[in-house]
Amino acid sequence: MDTFSKIPVVSKKVVIPFILVTSLFALWGFANAVTDPMVQAFKKVLELSNSQAAWVQMAFYGGYFCMALPAAMFMRKYSYKIGVLIGLALYATGALLFFPAAQTESFLFFCIGLYILTFGLAFLETAANPYILAMGAKETATQRLNLAQAFNPVGLIAGLLVAQQFVLKNLQSDDVENFRALDEASKVLIRTSDLMVIRNPYVILGLVITAVFVIFLLSKMPQSKDEGEMPGIGDTFATLARNVKYILGVLAQILYVGAQIMCWTYIYQYAEGIGIDSVTAGSYQLVAFGLFIVGRAVGTYMLRFFSSGKLLMYFALLAMAFTLGTMFIQDLFGLYSLVAISFFMSLMFPTIYGIALGDLTEEQSKIGSAGLVMAIVGGALMPKLQGIIIDAGGNGVADTKILGVSEVNFSFILPLLCFLYIAWYGLRVFKRHEATDDILHTVH
Repeated sequence: MDTFSKIPVVSKKVVIPFILVTSLFALWGFANAVTDPMVQAFKKVLELSNSQAAWVQMAFYGGYFCMALPAAMFMRKYSYKIGVLIGLALYATGALLFFPAAQTESFLFFCIGLYILTFGLAFLETAANPYILAMGAKETATQRLNLAQAFNPVGLIAGLLVAQQFVLKNLQSDDVENFRALDEASKVLIRTSDLMVIRNPYVILGLVITAVFVIFLLSKMPQSKDEGEMPGIGDTFATLARNVKYILGVLAQILYVGAQIMCWTYIYQYAEGIGIDSVTAGSYQLVAFGLFIVGRAVGTYMLRFFSSGKLLMYFALLAMAFTLGTMFIQDLFGLYSLVAISFFMSLMFPTIYGIALGDLTEEQSKIGSAGLVMAIVGGALMPKLQGIIIDAGGNGVADTKILGVSEVNFSFILPLLCFLYIAWYGLRVFKRHEATDDILHTVH
């Protein structure tokens, strides 16, 4: 019998705060999903190479890296609610900057808008993840975070639908067979129109986030605190530096986020390599997000019967198997393999997060959370490396072959290596911590 099966994942007294904080997971999921297709959109509209277009992800996920620790330091002194409000304000500001960016037609301006937007997301994630962990018993903390994270792919699907239906379908540059070959006057007209199309969902998003800001401003949110005096920041850093499970977890999170963004961003280039247009590729990404939701639900349920590390290892090994299929099956079934990876990625972020923070105090978790949010920088670095591999033979996606497959297929060796490390981390946690209180789900 599972000892912890009778402990509620979310107690009745924190249901309303839990719902409000959980809504944030959907909001940053929307931002993630609506941005992924923009790499392909900017590539077409502004005539960029794959590696140049990857600056979209560099700006988006680089913002997390730069702001996560300042956000944690701020919330160490102030409340989670203040951190959420600052996050929402920065989120709205970055989104609304897309209006002047479209007017100036500057790729740099768009990237600055994304950079500021993710300053806000860094505040939100640094606050929301440890807050959810703290909303109940430690024994159910990883389950609770998986439950909250289950609403993240709801935002992902909404963001993808907006990108597909209101952006990709309306890009004139994608309808022209050879946009680069047009005369400059024709390109200018199409470019101006397409940048307005890219602008609109972000401006509307900025207005929605402003409304959410008002809701949080007027809501009463409980603030959990550790008993006793707050430890010094130096002591907290020293404690985290000695926690091997935490340090290895940060690296696992860097590689996971990198793998996730590569598998989602380059689904469009992979589809292009087998003759599928961007709108149709968006439908495949929609299926991937659907599988991500199902996988998150299945994984959350299975955590009642498996230790976190063991289940993480199993999911990572299966993700590796489908990544190999993505690399070496050079047709529609390769695309199916790429889509299927999302099912097995679904468990990884919250589970790594819960494992890494599992034995930390409330104040240590605030700083530790920043390290795990900074790990999202993997989403900036890894896609850039993959874009360089894809550009090996030119700006196309299948200009040359590496180990007998096109460069876009071979580029998925990067996610493969990421999943290999995550499988090892899960195995290590399972072997070294299952017999201790660090394992949350011991079956008697």
